[in-house]
Amino acid sequence: MVRLPKVTAAALTALMLALTCTGVAAAQDTEDPSTSAEVTYQSSETDLPETTKGTQFLNLSVDTVAPGTVTTSSEPFVTVRATVTNTGDRRVDDISVRMQSADAVERPEELRTALSLDQQEYGSVGEFQLVAGSLERGASAEFVISMPLRSAVGPSLGVQQPGVYPVLLNVNGTPEYGGTARLDDARFLLPVTGVPRDPTVPDPASPDAAPRPPSTADPVATTLMWPLADKPRLAAGLPGSLDEKVRLVDDELAGELVSGGRLDELLQSVEFATTDQLDPEGRLAESICLAIDPDLLVTVSNMTRGYLVVDDPNDPKGPAREGAGRDAASNWLSRLENLAQSTCVTALPFAQVDLDTLGNVGDASLVSTAIESPSDIVDAILGVTSVRGVVWSSTGQLGETGAAAVRSTGPRTALLADNSIAPGASGSVARVVGGSTADAELNATVFDAATATALAGVGDVPATPAYTPDDQRYDLASDSRTARLQDALGAITYHALAPVTAAERALTIAPPQYWTAGGDEPDAILGTVSSLLRSGLATPRPFGELAAAQPTGLPVETRTIRQSDRDVDLEDRVRAQSKRIEALRGSLVEDPQSALTPRLFTAPLREDLLRTIGTADRSVDSVAASNSARDRMDVSEQGLDAVFSSVTVLAPGGVYTLASEQSPLLLVARNDLPVGVNVRLKVDAPPVMRVSDVGSMALPARGSRTITVPAEVDDSRNLSVDFSLTTLDGQQLGEPSTVSVRSNAYGQALAIITACAGVLLLLLAGRRLWHRFKGQPDPADEGYERP
Repeated sequence: MVRLPKVTAAALTALMLALTCTGVAAAQDTEDPSTSAEVTYQSSETDLPETTKGTQFLNLSVDTVAPGTVTTSSEPFVTVRATVTNTGDRRVDDISVRMQSADAVERPEELRTALSLDQQEYGSVGEFQLVAGSLERGASAEFVISMPLRSAVGPSLGVQQPGVYPVLLNVNGTPEYGGTARLDDARFLLPVTGVPRDPTVPDPASPDAAPRPPSTADPVATTLMWPLADKPRLAAGLPGSLDEKVRLVDDELAGELVSGGRLDELLQSVEFATTDQLDPEGRLAESICLAIDPDLLVTVSNMTRGYLVVDDPNDPKGPAREGAGRDAASNWLSRLENLAQSTCVTALPFAQVDLDTLGNVGDASLVSTAIESPSDIVDAILGVTSVRGVVWSSTGQLGETGAAAVRSTGPRTALLADNSIAPGASGSVARVVGGSTADAELNATVFDAATATALAGVGDVPATPAYTPDDQRYDLASDSRTARLQDALGAITYHALAPVTAAERALTIAPPQYWTAGGDEPDAILGTVSSLLRSGLATPRPFGELAAAQPTGLPVETRTIRQSDRDVDLEDRVRAQSKRIEALRGSLVEDPQSALTPRLFTAPLREDLLRTIGTADRSVDSVAASNSARDRMDVSEQGLDAVFSSVTVLAPGGVYTLASEQSPLLLVARNDLPVGVNVRLKVDAPPVMRVSDVGSMALPARGSRTITVPAEVDDSRNLSVDFSLTTLDGQQLGEPSTVSVRSNAYGQALAIITACAGVLLLLLAGRRLWHRFKGQPDPADEGYERP
C-alpha cells in the first residue's frame, strides 16, 4: 500500500495553486520554459503537490535523531537533524518545518500503520521553524529542529509515559508561481523507555516534574537471532576438487569481509557489544544466537586458500583473475571462530533455501543437504557444537509441502513469523498439524512479524517481507536510512513496554537472513537490546532453551499470507538435475587412497541447486532474483553435462572387422574425471548381431580401460552398432559412439550352400558308383577317351 493522505488542507491549497497557475499560464501570449511547468496538481497517492513532471517540490530526509531512545536520564527534548532538498522544477521560498507526534503505539500492527496515518492524527504539534529562505532547483539545506518531550508552558510532543511514539516532520514552502503548501513530510518511531524530568514545571519537587520510569515487574523473555549470510557467490556447474582454486562469480564478498564491510560490521558489533565492559553480566551474550548460512562459511573457507573470480559467470571455466579477499576472509573467519566458542551458534538452511520450493521439488537428497547437513558444515568449519533441531524459514512461512520436507528429516521445530500460523502461538511452542501419522513430529515457534518487518527496512537495501500484511506495506524509498533505523528500534522496544496481555511474555527478534544493515545500525540495534536487558525490561532467553522447549501451545496450521507464483519449470529442472547427480554419486568409486570422495566431488553440484532456489534478496527484486536463478540453473546443467561427457567410449577408426562370426569386439572406455567410476555398457545393435552383457566395470580416475565384448554375427554386411556408457542405474554418460562392424562369416547362406554342394557331391559320386557296379558306362563319360 501507499501511505494514506498526509495533509490537512493541502487539497484546497493545491486546488488554489492549480487555478492560480492556470490563470497565469492562460495570460501568457507565449510559452517559455519557466512557465511551461507552472501548473501543480494533487498527487492521487500522497496528496502532496507535484509538478507536471510528476515529481515533488521538496524532499525531506531525517539525518540524525537524538536521543534515538529516550530514557529517564536523557535530555527533556528531542533534536532532529535533517536535510530538505528541492527536487522540483522551480525555486521554492519560505521553507519551514515543524515537529508533530501521535499517541503511543498500542498494538504491534501499529508499528507500521501509525507511520501511514493522516498527519491530522499527529495531534501534538509544534511551531513552524524557518529553515531556508529559498532553495533553487537541486539545492538543499540542512537544519536542526528540537521539541520538548513534555511541557507545562508550551507545545511539546506530549510524551507523558514510556512507550513508542510516532513522530512527523512537516515541511511547508512556497513554490515559484504558486502558493504556500505542505510539500513533504518525514516520519519515524521514537522509543521512550523512561520519561526524563520536566524542567518546565514550576515546582521541581512536584510529581508532575519527576522522571517517569517504566515498569519492570514483568520483563519480556528475549531471544535475538543474528544472521550472517550472503548471496550465492560460488560459480555454478563446477564439481569438487582438491587441487583447484574455487571460482567466484564476483569479488563483492571480499568487500563485505574487509574492515568496514557489511559482514565485518555485523560480526564486529557482536564482538563489541558482548565484551565484559559493555555486557558484564553476559545478558546480551546469553540472549543472542549467531544464525549462520553454511553456504557463506563454505565460500569464505575456500577463499582463505586463494580463489579466482571469473570474467563471465555464465562461463565458469573461462578466463578468471585472482581474488583480492584471501587475507580478509582468513581474518574474518578466525574472528568468527573465536566468537563462536562463547556464543550460541545455529545453522540456517543451506543458501537460505525456500523450504516450500524445496518441498515442491520433493527430492530427499536435496532435503537432507538443505536441512540436515548445514549443522555438520558449521560445526566442522568453526569447531563448535551448534544448536540443532530448529529450522528457521527464510520466508517466515511454511506451506504444506515445506512442512512435509522438514518433517522428513526427523523431529524439529520450525521458526516462523507469528502471523504465518493460525491460531497464533506467540510466546510458546506449538505443534504443527497435518501430515500422516508416520511423519516425524514438527513443532513451531514464532518470531514477531512487526519487529522483523521493521528490521528488514534497515540497511542499504530496504525490503518488505512476504509475510507483511497489505495494510502494513508502504514504499520505503521515501524514508531515510536513519528513519528506518528508528522504526526498528521502536519495534524492538515496543514489546518490553507493551501492557501484559498473556501469561508468558516472550519475544524472538529475527532480522531477515540476508540483511544489509551496516555502519552504526548493528551497534544501535544491539545497544537497544542490551539496554532493555540491563534495565530489567527484558530478560535473556537462550536460543538453546527455545529449541529444547516442549510444545505448550494449541495445535496450529501453517498458512501463507503472501507467496510468489511458483516457478514449476524451475522446480522440474532442479528435480531432474538432482536425480542425475544422485545417479552419478552412486556410480563413483570410493577409493580409500584418495581424499576426493564421491560425496565431496558431487556436493558442489547438489549445492548449486539449493542456491538456485534460495531466497537471498528475492524480496528486494523478485524479477531480477528469478532471472538470476534461471541463469544459475542453466550453468549448473551445462556443468553437469560436461561431467557426464567426461566418461565415454572411444570409437575405433575405420571399419572394425571380425575374424569370425563369434569374434569379440574390443572397445576402449575413457574416464577423465578425478575419481573412479563404475559403468555399464549399453549396446544398440541390429538383430543379426547378438552382444553379451559384460556387466558393470570400474574405470580408473583419469584413465581408460579396454572392454572385451563377446558378439555373434550372422551377416557379412557392414553393420552400424552404437555403444555408450551409463551409470549403474542407467543414466547415460557421454555421447554414444557408432562402430562400423564387418564379419568374415557368411552365416546361414554359407551353411545352406555348403550343405547343398555336399548333397550334390554325394549324389554324383553315388551315380558313378552305381553305373560301375552294373558294368554300364556312365553317360557322363561319353565322348571321353582314355589317353
